[in-house]
Parts: sequence; C-alpha cells; structure tokens
Amino acid sequence: MGIPMVGLTRTFLPALLLAVAGVSGCGDGKTSDDPPTIGFVSQNNSRDFSKEMSEGFRAGATIAGGIKAEVTGPDTHDGLKQVELLRDLATRAKGGIGLSAVAPELVAEPMAQVTAQGIPMIAVAGGQVAPGSGVRLLIENDNYELGRMLADVTADKVPPDSAGKIVIGSNSPAMPALDQRAAGLRARLVERLPKLQVIGPLDTGRDLPANLATWQRLAEANPDALALLGTGDVDAINLAAVHAARNAKWLAGAFSLDPRALQGVKEGHLFASVSAEHFLKGAVAGWLLAEHAKTGRALPQGWFVAPGLTVQASNVDEIIRRQSNETNRLEAARPKIDVLIADPSQHLRPLDQAR
Repeated sequence: MGIPMVGLTRTFLPALLLAVAGVSGCGDGKTSDDPPTIGFVSQNNSRDFSKEMSEGFRAGATIAGGIKAEVTGPDTHDGLKQVELLRDLATRAKGGIGLSAVAPELVAEPMAQVTAQGIPMIAVAGGQVAPGSGVRLLIENDNYELGRMLADVTADKVPPDSAGKIVIGSNSPAMPALDQRAAGLRARLVERLPKLQVIGPLDTGRDLPANLATWQRLAEANPDALALLGTGDVDAINLAAVHAARNAKWLAGAFSLDPRALQGVKEGHLFASVSAEHFLKGAVAGWLLAEHAKTGRALPQGWFVAPGLTVQASNVDEIIRRQSNETNRLEAARPKIDVLIADPSQHLRPLDQAR
C-alpha cells in the first residue's frame, strides 16, 4: 500500500493548526461519523521538550486525518501519575497509544496490560523499552550518537593537544537516554582530546533551582575547565545563565531547544545546543498510530531512529524563528516528517540495539 504524502502550504497551515488544537475526544469506532481515537501520554506538561513531543503527536495525527487524538500527561515528572493516566486513556484511545516514559521499568507492566487488551502501543523517547512491556516499536534518537555530536563540536573548538579538564553533568542520571548521551559524549571526547581529563557525568539535579546551584558550584570548583557540558534541557538553561553571570571563558554546551537555551546560543553563552527534535518523534508516532487505526496498516517493529540537530551561531536565528510559534515549527518540520514516514523501514534498527 502506498503512503499518502499530503502536501502542506503556508495557506493551509493556520487551518491545519486549528484542527490540531481541536483533535481530542473519545470513541473507538471505525465509521466516518465516529472515527477511531488514538492517544499520547507525555512525560510532563511543563517542560519544553515534552510539550514539543505532544504538539508533534497532534500534528502527525492531523496530517494523517480521519481520527481523533487525545494527549495527556502529568504536570511534572511523575511516573506513578503516568501509569494512572495511561490506564484512564486506554478506556478511550482504542486505536492506539504512544507513551514517553519517565521511567520505562515503572510503566512496563501497565503497558503490557494495555497491549493485552488489543490496543497497540508505541514507546516514544525514554531511551529504551523495558522488558515485559509488550511494546514492539520505539521511536527514539541514537542518544549515544547525539553525545558524540556535542563532543565533536566541542573538540572542534579546542586545540587537539590541549591539556586541562572538561566537566560533564547530567540533570537526570539513570534516565537511559541521558546516560547514553553522557557515554557517547565522554567516549568521543577521550578519543578526540586524549590529553584532557574528562570528569563525570556528575548529578546536576532535575529541579531548576537546584541544578543552577550545582552548576554554580562546579564552575567555582573548576575555574581552569575548558568546558562544562550537560546532557539535558535544564543543564542547557542553567549553563547559559552561569556562563553569562561569570562572563566565563570556558565553553558551555548541552541539549535543548528551550527558548532560554536558544537565547544562550545567540548571545554566545552556549557555543552549541543539540536538539533531539522531539516534535519530529511525536509527529511520526501520531501519524503511524493514526494510519494503523484508520486502515489497519501494520505498525513497524524495532527501533525507529529519529534524527538530531546541532544548533550553533550559524543557524540559531533560523531555529529561533522556527521555534517561535506552532505554524513555523510545523512548516519547518513537514518536509522532514514526509521523509521519515515515506518508508519507515529505512529508519529501523533492532529494538535491542536502542541506545
């Protein structure tokens, strides 16, 4: 069966986005009067990366058309609340559910219970699929490779024979995706800059004020560091703030598209911020579930490898414009979405290789 490649122009974007905002409800029938419902459980409703994923899911569902979509999630990182919301959503979203897990092991059994009801599930981000979940499709970056991306742009800024130290911090240690970023970052730095001492990853804390205090202490304790690098969005926000407050000479970089991080890149306080392109991951999940719910099209199985993007001075203005509103985000993302959904098999690796 061919995959529909729906065109999108500037003229129709506002109408599409109005439709995106309205795709919610319940019902799981297959008739035109009662379209099937699909759903998405986000990690939280407060952080920029998670909101982008939810927005992408709605957009992907709307591009496919012919379904209803419902998005939910806890206000903050709360794995137990995710379980509660998943079980509630499964009473309505019989067409399929995507879930971005705060803690994959915590939701494994509830996900297995949902799939046992005949409701297909997709894991979106989270770094891995926990054994026993019954889920056969993960849409996620190669986070180890994302870490290498940040390491490479760091090494490009540092003379190859430099001595000194680089400090790596992680705002969510033990979260698989961020652990893989840290591992790729560290391994590539050691490879490219063998004379440097690479410290970490150190726990910088998930809470914004505590994370800021940690980076302030690390900056004070390591005045001779060549770079301070974080693995998450909170790290990016606070590294930019600490660098600006100190007018620091060390390099700062992390992973985020939060407006504060992008402004940090623009002002030179972050030399780079790697984006995991969460909007794209959500959009692919929404489109695949919508097509399956409408037509019975089989969901792919395996690890669907989503792309990342490095934001630096050379492209930060373009990315700031892209991120300024939903219309611009969707307009920029649509060609990439079309490529990703044209032949999903081209982006698959075995599920047990996810990293």
